[in-house]
Amino acid sequence: MKICTTISETRAACLKARAAGRRLGLVPTMGALHDGHISLVRAAKAQCGAVAVSIFVNPTQFGPAEDLSKYPRQFDRDRRMLEAEGVDILFAPPVEEIYPQVPDGAVTWVEVEGLSNKLDGRSRPGHFRGVTTIVAKLFNIVGPDVAFFGQKDAAQLAVIRRMVRDLNFAVEIVAGAIVREPDGLAMSSRNAYLNREERLRALVLQRALQRVRQEFQDREKRAPVLIAAAKRIFAEEPAVVLDYFEIVDPQTLDPIENISRAALVAVAAYVGSTRLIDNLVLENLALES
Repeated sequence: MKICTTISETRAACLKARAAGRRLGLVPTMGALHDGHISLVRAAKAQCGAVAVSIFVNPTQFGPAEDLSKYPRQFDRDRRMLEAEGVDILFAPPVEEIYPQVPDGAVTWVEVEGLSNKLDGRSRPGHFRGVTTIVAKLFNIVGPDVAFFGQKDAAQLAVIRRMVRDLNFAVEIVAGAIVREPDGLAMSSRNAYLNREERLRALVLQRALQRVRQEFQDREKRAPVLIAAAKRIFAEEPAVVLDYFEIVDPQTLDPIENISRAALVAVAAYVGSTRLIDNLVLENLALES
């Protein structure tokens, strides 16, 4: 595995891989890798002749009161995991390589207007602007044929898909299924913040989603009724603070009142000081009758 810390050497390595006729896949990460990330790496390996992974804790997607300083950084462990998976290129730049200090203070942002202020974007102003800016940078540096993102970050996925379409990036976006712990908690690098009691309380996110799934399978298609059922589950864990629980169109992120097509059920909540997200997609019954 070739480890690159500069844009120039990363471009050279990626150009070399593509010049050899290999389809190049990119898995962008912030490190602290878990099985969810590895599932994306394996999907990339299955679909592409060469795989690049980026590890970069992107400061522009963190708010001023968020966890940038304490976000887990485990580079040596991550490197060993990626080597074991047969990754070809690891891009791990320092912050100043990606965001160099410019004398006149000028900064170029990439922002998807409209989508970027929904769900997590509404709760975390400026978050998706940071996400789309770094992803656009990575696409320009790596030049992937395919990029792999996790379905757990469903709102992020919708924003990135729209950016790719609107800016005519020649890259295919592939979504990887949510990978869960044996008890159902969605894998996240932030799960490491949870103590034992918080870890048990965090399961309320999955219980609420499963209640919605069950009621939907029982033919309830009114989104407000499903959301109310989910909120009753959250009421059983008063120490968990619900940020949002919404049922939206997976592409536009606009709320859906009556489910007659595929719908994204998305939740975010604070367990202690840790913000967790999860989601599921309702589709089979929606497409019947």
